Amino acid sequence: MIRAVVRTVLLFGGRSAEHEVSILSARSVAGAAAKERIEIVPVCIARDGRFCDPEKSARILAGEDRSDAGHPGFSFETWSRTQSIDIVFPFIHGTGGEDGTLQGYLEILGLPYVGSGVTASAIGMDKVHMKQAFAAAKLPMVEFVPVHEREWKHERDRVTRAINNTLRLPYFIKPANSGSSVGVTKVKSDRALEAAIEHALRFDEKVLVERGVDAREVEVSVLGNDSPEASVPGEIVAGREFYDYADKYIEDKSHLVIPAKLPKEKLEELRRLAIAAFKAIGASGFARVDFFLERGTNRLFVNEINTIPGFTSISMYPKLWEATELKYPRLIERLIQLGLERSKSRTARMESTMKWFDSVKPLS
Repeated sequence: MIRAVVRTVLLFGGRSAEHEVSILSARSVAGAAAKERIEIVPVCIARDGRFCDPEKSARILAGEDRSDAGHPGFSFETWSRTQSIDIVFPFIHGTGGEDGTLQGYLEILGLPYVGSGVTASAIGMDKVHMKQAFAAAKLPMVEFVPVHEREWKHERDRVTRAINNTLRLPYFIKPANSGSSVGVTKVKSDRALEAAIEHALRFDEKVLVERGVDAREVEVSVLGNDSPEASVPGEIVAGREFYDYADKYIEDKSHLVIPAKLPKEKLEELRRLAIAAFKAIGASGFARVDFFLERGTNRLFVNEINTIPGFTSISMYPKLWEATELKYPRLIERLIQLGLERSKSRTARMESTMKWFDSVKPLS
């Protein structure tokens, strides 16, 4: 439990396709945070990549202003050095926020932040590297073929053969670096493959082609640093053929089953695999791990990990913890506490490193 008021910069927006989702997440956190213990200072990164000052950012959160353009005269770096900031809570989903770039920027500024560091964020965002990390940890996954844009342009026939020889229809085509199912297509025939890959390449230079499985979709929330814990698993019952962006945020026809209606041993297996996936990429703070439970075989496959999961009123991450008896306001406090603990540990290690450098004989 946080015992003093923690001045927390709520960073949201960004230039990714999930800009609007980020605003919804930040709005939910700002409304639920315990004001007697957490002082929220909103800062929006507008669609043009510029920062908005806290006053305009507050209006954006309230739905009273647009987030198309930032303030050209506002420097977040200069502003942050004049403020007594305890921690930054980044809620920028997708590229530019969840991929390590924002985390590296905050590291340079010396600002503590909630969530995974640079390396884990980058691995978790890039689905190809993520799956390679999962493979090294011997986690179960469906078969996949990575496709790079340059290969697709110059060796299309070879790439197509590799997909046909490795996988069987249907396929799921998705950008390697994207979230909220943006750019994802289900392909049921080879004739539709080319258009689906071209569509995914609109969002990233790498594409993942996966074997489609007839499966239930189950998710687990993970919380912690060195000793992470897993929530009860929950199932998503899609309102469309699969759980895509429109189903998540626009049509609202999907529904959640929490806890998932599964045997006890399967629920425990899900929680164990979720923690293993969290550790496989070196995550910290929080993440949501998504699974496929194949119908017929009852086999579990780890689908992906999200290091900045959605925090909207319909998001699975907080709902799963609520079902695990950790309420939304307390969850926010716990995440801030974990971020402060991680920063304290890293700062101590940095100071130790610098003392070692100071003790050795200069090279010049």
